[in-house]
Amino acid sequence: MTRHGTETALAVGALPRPVSLAVAGAIGLGLLGATVGLVLGLLAYPPTAWFAVLEVGAPSMVLGLVVGLVAGLVARAPTGAG
Repeated sequence: MTRHGTETALAVGALPRPVSLAVAGAIGLGLLGATVGLVLGLLAYPPTAWFAVLEVGAPSMVLGLVVGLVAGLVARAPTGAG
């Protein structure tokens, strides 16, 4: 891992649990969506493949953000029985 990657990982790890999971989800699903968008764009019409990266990557990044935030809030929620 590069120095910047290590610093980023440490900074995300220092955030509160729901926020760090939201950031991790956004990065993970954003990269996955961008990769899928690139492949689909190259198959459909190569000169405009970068627009497909944005068209698929941006919504998947938002979805990852929401799913990560919900997972972090659920993990942080107190248990009912004590």
